[in-house]
Amino acid sequence: MTGEMTLRGLVLPVGGIKDKILAAHRYGIKRVILPERNLKDLAEVPAAVLGSLEILLAKRMEDVLEQAFEDGWLWKQHSKL
Repeated sequence: MTGEMTLRGLVLPVGGIKDKILAAHRYGIKRVILPERNLKDLAEVPAAVLGSLEILLAKRMEDVLEQAFEDGWLWKQHSKL
């Protein structure tokens, strides 16, 4: 995972996506969560690398939590927000 978020939970785009994805691939990471607004940056990454990774895009922090944990975001069930 990489990124920043607003106080309202929106995931903001970050720089260096190509380098971060190449590093994840080199170290055997299979799943990468990126800000949705960085989708266009995936064009810079070699197709062979993208084919070996599961790329998940997040628009809100809830998306990140849902995708980051195996059973999803369990706290969502108890939240009063």
